[in-house]
Amino acid sequence: MEFEKVINERYSSRKFKSQKISKDQIEAILHAAKVAPTAVNKQPFHIWVISSQDSLDKVSQTTKFTFGAPVIFVLGSKSDQAWVRKYDNQNFSDVDTAIVGTHMMLEIENQGLGTTWVAAFDAPKMKKLFPQMSEYNLIALFP
Repeated sequence: MEFEKVINERYSSRKFKSQKISKDQIEAILHAAKVAPTAVNKQPFHIWVISSQDSLDKVSQTTKFTFGAPVIFVLGSKSDQAWVRKYDNQNFSDVDTAIVGTHMMLEIENQGLGTTWVAAFDAPKMKKLFPQMSEYNLIALFP
């Protein structure tokens, strides 16, 4: 898809089909995240791909905004892995991670899929349900 078309046609989807998302599509979305620009290329983020019914049910315990999606990407940042501007000690972990999320959203559109940026979720509960996320600042969900 051409870039102009991607940015003009992308919108926040709140209704999803139950169709499977292919492994190739997931890999393309993760690749878009990997090549997103981050300060000094530190890449202080992690992405969890939630697709099993058990894990989707757990995510549903933290937000009502899963919209029945068959896959949910959880995006987190880790401040101790980020670049810090020396003049004012500004840590760029959340900025970098937001850029990554934007790249993911654009690639999701490019794949002919839809998503929305979900920030309304219980992050402390998510960390309890998914201990591997406990050391991260959870930024967004992309159903």
